[in-house]
Amino acid sequence: MWLLLILLQAAVLPAQLCEAPGEAAAAVRALSARLLGLAADPSRDPDPSVYLALRLAGDHDLRGEKRYLARLQDAFQHRYGRSLQAALRPHAAPHSHPQQDAVATEHTTRAEAEWPETGRLALYLLGLRATCPPPEPGPQRSLVTWLKYYLEEDWAGSRQHGHPLTSYYQYSLGVLALCVHRKRVREEVIRRLLAAEHHGRFGHAGGGAVDTEAVAALAFACLERERTVGARLAAELRAAGRRARRRMVEAQGPDGFFGNVYSTPWAMQVFIATDACRMQPAYGRAMAALLENLDAFTTAATTAQALPALHGRSYLDIASMRCREEPDALTPLSPELPPEVPGNVTVRLVVECPEPRCPQRRLYDRPVPAPAGASLLDVLRAAAVRGPHNFTFDTQDTPQGPFLSRVLGLEARQQKRSYWQLLTAPSTSLQMGVADYRPHDGETLILRLSEW
Repeated sequence: MWLLLILLQAAVLPAQLCEAPGEAAAAVRALSARLLGLAADPSRDPDPSVYLALRLAGDHDLRGEKRYLARLQDAFQHRYGRSLQAALRPHAAPHSHPQQDAVATEHTTRAEAEWPETGRLALYLLGLRATCPPPEPGPQRSLVTWLKYYLEEDWAGSRQHGHPLTSYYQYSLGVLALCVHRKRVREEVIRRLLAAEHHGRFGHAGGGAVDTEAVAALAFACLERERTVGARLAAELRAAGRRARRRMVEAQGPDGFFGNVYSTPWAMQVFIATDACRMQPAYGRAMAALLENLDAFTTAATTAQALPALHGRSYLDIASMRCREEPDALTPLSPELPPEVPGNVTVRLVVECPEPRCPQRRLYDRPVPAPAGASLLDVLRAAAVRGPHNFTFDTQDTPQGPFLSRVLGLEARQQKRSYWQLLTAPSTSLQMGVADYRPHDGETLILRLSEW
């Protein structure tokens, strides 16, 4: 009897929709149009996550998406398709297994693959799977082999350092991409991620890593759904996914975010992929918080992170996409320049480096005047032209915008798992990059060399 009452109660409760509510549809559509405008800029390097966001949206500009796909193929097929085939030709037997091919090409491809590009290649493969009509499978086979090779090269770092050479985020993306392509993933590869989840290794020196845990949980959900693993392993994957969702709910802040505004869409994808979004109040709070902060998504990369969740979609939906008639009326919106703000601000700029690398720890601490409305990047440029205390820095262009790579001669390197953490005093991590964050007058900004 009690079970019947529970079922009747659940039946009368309105199922929460996973996508943004109808009153927010115009704002979400505008965000899609703005991403389309950013994607149309030929000066920006093509980013597979941007293409994925365009394909998972509810509205489309099919010609614009086709042009963007051509740019992606230009960048990726030239690098991976042709070079890998050339590398395999002397070694691969006619009926050899792709994983054996990857091992056989280790020495011939090492010069070309000095550093695994696991995550970027995984996103490109996900993008190809989302294409309608799908491209010819031939080039994709070599890309899958490359990805398997990268996963093994990536894990080689764990034997020495205890973690992948790149990150668990990229490693999880690699597993997810293989699963979405319905490629069998070796049990050992899966168990590496399960062990990392079990032992809480997804965090970093600066705190937790919601986005990493979310991508791993998406990979777990995909592996369980595709039924390519045994019953025992499927049960472990299911339990790991439940733990990840529980931790996200417990860690949700009073502002509604899972971590911060940028990691929240990744966490929301987990609830969408597991159909937990419909009855989970934490998901509704996160959606509301996201809709209240759409102005935080200014770059192509951050906008691409937000859109799938706003449309109630996850990367797992790519596996079941079909070429049907798609709405084709989306018009690109040109990016808006930030308005000019009169006056000036003074920002205190601090540079910190931990011991033992830097015995003095605080390397720079000076007030820096800059025009009101200036970005953090503008503040760094202003500091660089001031004397007599010389301030130097370098940035590296990435699809996410300029990445702070060197400050006062100290370089942040992925190979050494170091980065320049951006904080506002005393220890609040910024939620934007150097080109997007706009400091206010009297604020103290800290550039801290950190490990992850």
